[in-house]
Amino acid sequence: MHLRGLRSGDETTERLGTMGDTAKSAERAAGDGQEMGYAGDLSPREAWDILAGEKNAVLIDVRSRAEWTFVGVASLASLGKAPLYVSWQNYTTSSDGRAQMVPNPHFAAAIASAVEKDAPAIFLCRSGGRSKSAAIAMTSNGFTRAYNLAGGFEGDRDAAGHRGQSGGWKAAGLAWTQE
Repeated sequence: MHLRGLRSGDETTERLGTMGDTAKSAERAAGDGQEMGYAGDLSPREAWDILAGEKNAVLIDVRSRAEWTFVGVASLASLGKAPLYVSWQNYTTSSDGRAQMVPNPHFAAAIASAVEKDAPAIFLCRSGGRSKSAAIAMTSNGFTRAYNLAGGFEGDRDAAGHRGQSGGWKAAGLAWTQE
């Protein structure tokens, strides 16, 4: 499997703002209760239909490299496309040795360098939280059709506490692959 995307340390020529700026915009838009701050939520099937029907539509997986590798990724091969992989947050180790997630300071620039601002940009994470924040952030950066894939790749936990069976891309029966 080849992952197409930019790592957190990759340089880009155009900078649309730092992750901190876009995350603050996302929080404001999500918290004001008057506007969603993005194009809206899509079910996995609605997302698939847009990806199949619109040539410039892009699925952007904002999960971590570990999630892509060990949990799996959406497959768009039958559409002649591949997802774009850009982490919303990255794992690092704090000064006291604890693992932590930190914002990807190159997120907005990475998306802007790969996706047209008027193209359908469908953001996907594990269960819909990070992808919603990403859609809001990119809307604040001028993207007009930034969507959240509700339920994400794995969906919510089922009664047994497991993901992947209830809601999300996998449970919808859409194509995916795993290393």
